[in-house]
Amino acid sequence: MLKISSLCEERLDVFLSDVLKQSRSQVVRLIKENCVCVNKKIEKKSSKKIKQKDEISILLPQTKEIKENYTPEFDITILHEDDDVLVLNKAPNVVVHGASSVKEATLVDWLLYKGYILSNLNGDHRAGLVHRLDKGTSGAIVIAKNNQSHQFLANQLLDKSMGRFYLALSDLPLKKDKMSNEKAIMRCPSNRLKKITTSHLNSLAKSAKTDFINLLSGKDCSLIAAKLYTGRTHQIRVHLADFNRYILGDELYGYKGKIKYNRVMLHAYLIYFIHPRTKKLMFIKAPMFDDFYQILKENFTQGEIDEKTSLDYLKFSFSF
Repeated sequence: MLKISSLCEERLDVFLSDVLKQSRSQVVRLIKENCVCVNKKIEKKSSKKIKQKDEISILLPQTKEIKENYTPEFDITILHEDDDVLVLNKAPNVVVHGASSVKEATLVDWLLYKGYILSNLNGDHRAGLVHRLDKGTSGAIVIAKNNQSHQFLANQLLDKSMGRFYLALSDLPLKKDKMSNEKAIMRCPSNRLKKITTSHLNSLAKSAKTDFINLLSGKDCSLIAAKLYTGRTHQIRVHLADFNRYILGDELYGYKGKIKYNRVMLHAYLIYFIHPRTKKLMFIKAPMFDDFYQILKENFTQGEIDEKTSLDYLKFSFSF
């Protein structure tokens, strides 16, 4: 329990963001989870105007215990682990965190099942999560073991010093070897599962930027790399669809190939960030899963694959 007295009049979320040195979104989560009291009463409105000498109490959410019905029947490969950070290679079709609609074990459940102590800035269902991946997307994901590391890493997402290179198997190559999409992303009015792009920023649209490069072009598929500058839901998928290019298996955004896949062929291949304790820049590669790699081997030579997916080639191509 943390108690703070306000010294001025301002919005509750703005005040807490400044005092706790956390992002507004993290503060809003605390408020939504009934973790914030104003003058000993739970406050649910982030926009509440607090007054001078108001007493604000904060109870950080506790990490949930694993439910018996959600015992993970999968395992996750650890790419890096130390006292502050865990980097995992998430398998395809594993849900990252719980929600009311999720009736299966999640990545967070797996972490708790393994006995990890995680940061709790994002509450019960998102313990330790600095960012997320869609269910069908595989690859590198960063987990924070403590709140200090979580905040340090979250700040890097905001200032773009943390970055991610993705690999996507597409039906067609890009029209140009290098393309960028900076259109904002919003929910599709006619399909709540889908996102669309818009040229106009508004209260419903969030800014987004993705760079794309052609890596390999074949008769039946192409390998495209993507660099994220923002982390919007379905960002790579919707930005590629804007170019009339569709990821294999991504029927939601327009893939109409004869071959059916049991997931979207998108893989978070490389992640880089400054370590919260050592302050050293780290690059961590997540090996491709068999379903993804098999398609590559059927269409390209081993030499082509190794050359175009090397760290040096990707860094050079994206002018890192």
